[in-house]
Formats: sequence, structure tokens, C-alpha cells
Amino acid sequence: MNTSDYTIRLERPEDYGEVENLIRESFWNVYRPGCSEHYVIHMLRDNAAFVKELDFVMEQDGKLIGQNMFMKTIINADDGKIVPVLTMGPICITPKLQREGYGKALLDYSLQKAAELVFGAVLFEGNIGFYGKSGFKYAREFGIRYHDLPEDADDSFFLCKELIPGYLSGITGVYQTPHGYYVDDSDVDIFDKGFPPKQKLRLPGQIF
Repeated sequence: MNTSDYTIRLERPEDYGEVENLIRESFWNVYRPGCSEHYVIHMLRDNAAFVKELDFVMEQDGKLIGQNMFMKTIINADDGKIVPVLTMGPICITPKLQREGYGKALLDYSLQKAAELVFGAVLFEGNIGFYGKSGFKYAREFGIRYHDLPEDADDSFFLCKELIPGYLSGITGVYQTPHGYYVDDSDVDIFDKGFPPKQKLRLPGQIF
């Protein structure tokens, strides 16, 4: 990866269709047959918790090759406090450029900008093998639990990074996924008809 061959900027309305197609291409048949992430971002842009100042695209030679976005959410602390935090994603890089460093560059840039806006922490679902390289740890190490997850269930997907050192010190509690991430499969199918046809496949490693 050449660090001078891309730019990162805020998403613009004229990018929306290209971004949604980029996300669709990146997530298709990865976690489930087909995908819903392109519809999720389509809906989240109008959500009050959407952080417009942290809605980024990565551009190369006039084409979008990556994107990342953030949502405001909360931790319901065990002592009754409400702790504001961020969650992140979808985040993606076009499939042909994955595993070449572009994803980490976009991620690190996004996290730096979130820190500059004085957000305290980011919690989300991801692979520690990748996100750990940018400072994420298991959320359990901060005393934060994933909502509706049984105590004995695997929580290794649930990650956290403090943007303000010590922001979660002394806090234990339950993280809440913003409701905007939950979409109806029938709505996704209707939305997906506006894109070129793609075959849904059941593949090894899918989790839904």
C-alpha cells in the first residue's frame, strides 16, 4: 500500500449509492447468504445517533474503495449511570484491496478523529486478530458486558477501545446496540432489488 495513493474524507450525499454498493460487494455472503449491511447504513444516516462528523470514505483514483461510520450509544452502568460511548460500522474495504493495509489506515484515521471530538470509547463487534492491531481489547477486560448475552456465552467478538485513557475506569455495565442496526429481512430484500442481481450462497464460516 502506498500511503499517498488514497484520500480519506467525509461522505457526501452524492456518494450514498456508491457507498451502499461498495458495502454490498464487501459483505455479500460473508456473514450470511447475501447481506444486510448496505441497507443498514442506508437507514442509519437518518438516525439521530448517527455521527455525521465521523462518516468517512476512502477514495483512490476518483473511486471509493472504503468506508467507515460511527453511532452514539450507551453503557447502562451497574451503579445506575448512563455512560455515553460510540459504536462503529459497517466498515469495509473493496474486496480486491483487502489485506493490503487500507483497512487499518482507514480505521486508525477514523479513531483519531473520534478522539479529537472527545468521544470516550468505542465498543463494537469484530475480530480481535484485526482490530487488536489498532488498540482494541476484549470488552470484558473493561468490565463491560454485551446486552442479552448469557454469562457463559462466548463474548470474544465484543471489543472495546478507550479513546480517552481511563474513561471506563471503575465502570461495569451493559452495552446497548443502537436499535437502528436491527432491520427486517423483508425490508432488506426489497431494498436489494435496486442493485444488480447477486446469488445468495450458504458458505462455511457464516454466522447467521
